[in-house]
Amino acid sequence: MPVNNEKETSAILEIRKLSKSFGETAVLKDISLSVEPGNVVSIIGPSGSGKSTLLRCASFLETADGGDILYDGRYAVNDGVYAPKADLNRFRTLFGMVFQSFNLFPHYSVMKNICEPPALRGRNRDEVRERALELLKKMGLEGKENAYPYQLSGGQQQRVAIARALALDPEILFFDEPTSALDPELTGEVLKVIRQLADDHMTMVVVTHEMPFARAVSNRVIFMDRGFIVEEGHPEEVFGDPKQERTKQFLKNYNQ
Repeated sequence: MPVNNEKETSAILEIRKLSKSFGETAVLKDISLSVEPGNVVSIIGPSGSGKSTLLRCASFLETADGGDILYDGRYAVNDGVYAPKADLNRFRTLFGMVFQSFNLFPHYSVMKNICEPPALRGRNRDEVRERALELLKKMGLEGKENAYPYQLSGGQQQRVAIARALALDPEILFFDEPTSALDPELTGEVLKVIRQLADDHMTMVVVTHEMPFARAVSNRVIFMDRGFIVEEGHPEEVFGDPKQERTKQFLKNYNQ
């Protein structure tokens, strides 16, 4: 089946009836969601609920078995059929990904970690370097451009990873549990940066276990369990007055 390229929605990202299995284990079941420009969508839920797999399918790191993925209203995946490689490469320029384990190149300096991806896409190296310096200032990392990852704290490494993603000027940023490898003090550093991005109306999808953070910064919260979206809505609705028993149970356990 050919992939339909006609623009269908104003959402930056739209996912429809997405499914994904690993062997006999269904990890994503009939997932549908959309992300509007400037919004922050937080995805919460127990470990093993499919949250990270959802982000990996949205960023083409995993191959979905069925359903649709649209960026800027155009099909990257249509009924499980992927667009041609050249089109997928174009879609990849629309998003950035921040991983829980930072994924910095250990043998590259901070500056090279940030500059190399946009330079490889053909951007002017002087402009890329200027943008990198701006981002390091924004991340509170002035003076660290010649440092190597091993010389940085975990919080600093994650802020470099965020700067690297922003250097590509994406339309949407994905965060896969960006603080799960950090202690509480360093977690605060990274969450502060993400809050600043939210204030700047950066479009983001954040998989997180930080419930107060999700409640404070999100336009919408999605609760997943066992591969399904169980409940979604405004954060005050999901956290303050959840409708589904499974959501109530999960949040009660978290608040103990």
